[in-house]
Amino acid sequence: MVKSAVPNLADRLRLSQEARQVQLERYRAATASPEAAKRREERQAVLAARNVRIAARQAEQQARKEREAGERAAAEAEALRAETEALQIEQQARTAKELERMRRETAEAAKMEAILAARRAGRKAKKRRGK
Repeated sequence: MVKSAVPNLADRLRLSQEARQVQLERYRAATASPEAAKRREERQAVLAARNVRIAARQAEQQARKEREAGERAAAEAEALRAETEALQIEQQARTAKELERMRRETAEAAKMEAILAARRAGRKAKKRRGK
């Protein structure tokens, strides 16, 4: 009898299983070969070198951030010192102005008092003469 050209389900499953087995054996043979081991070692070396470069870059970035933070803190401290100094100078100038104003007011008050005392003395003298 002639075998049917259309395989049945069992034949297809068997052929599929055989194909998987062939692929699995080919994969195992490829991974067991010395060339594959050498390629894996080379990949590992490349990965290790990349990780070293990444770690160095991260350490450099961290150092730069710390340096910039230190510079920023120093700049802020200098700005605060300059601002404090400017405020002190401004306060001293205000105090000096206030003292000068008070001195002028005192001098003017003394001058007015002298004028008033002279007027009173004049009126008093006039009153004595007029008696």
